[in-house]
Amino acid sequence: MNGSTRIDSIPHGDVDIGRPTPLYLSGVHAIYWLGITDETVFRCNTYLIHDGRETFLIDPGGRAFFPQVRERVAQILSPERVTGLIIHHQDPDLAASMTDWLEINPELTVYTTPRTQVLLRHYGRPDYRYCDVTDPPIHTFPSGGRLQFIESPFLHSPGAFVTYDVESGYLFSSDIWAAVDRDWALTVDNFEDHVPKMDRFHMDYMASNIAARGFVKRIEHLPINAILPQHGSILGRPHVPAALDYLRNLQCGTDIIYAALESP
Repeated sequence: MNGSTRIDSIPHGDVDIGRPTPLYLSGVHAIYWLGITDETVFRCNTYLIHDGRETFLIDPGGRAFFPQVRERVAQILSPERVTGLIIHHQDPDLAASMTDWLEINPELTVYTTPRTQVLLRHYGRPDYRYCDVTDPPIHTFPSGGRLQFIESPFLHSPGAFVTYDVESGYLFSSDIWAAVDRDWALTVDNFEDHVPKMDRFHMDYMASNIAARGFVKRIEHLPINAILPQHGSILGRPHVPAALDYLRNLQCGTDIIYAALESP
């Protein structure tokens, strides 16, 4: 299997929401979309990376859907084998279930930034292993595969970051390129049709165009094969150039809210 094209080989809309969907399988390195049966416009995506002795959940989700996520993990491996949680920012829809995962494995490590770390402790479990993803911004798996952590401040949290899986070329973007709509599919078919769905999220939640453009400068050199956001649909490789341009031109947040105050 050519792992780097696995996402683009999934037929649009063809996914069993009751099971994990493999997105990349190559040797010992595997990536899955776990998914939940949340039919709201804020449907959340949780992803799993397994590599040798290590298994990471990316943005594990809120507590209400923890039983579903745990069930999906159990279809791949024992939930006790989850060794790390990558939490891109502190919002409860992606982070609150960390307390449940710590009940299953108190020895797991939470990977996040210092600004997010100080807030995660308020979920009620301050006694966990913590890894600062800014120092160093790399995690190396037993296979030699690497995760690269890239800070994305004010998109939308001061301590936000994204995760780039070097082997697959997949960018786990959390709320960046998130979309909200009831007409959901796992992957994007038509980018132009998808733009209004991203607008509904970005205009209200992202800080400014200068933040969006600055973030693009941090990642535009990467060979990105897919963008995997926390909300909405996955953007396959053919849509990556348009996705980068979308952020470059995005007017959002303070660009909109304070514009009227600057008018004569």
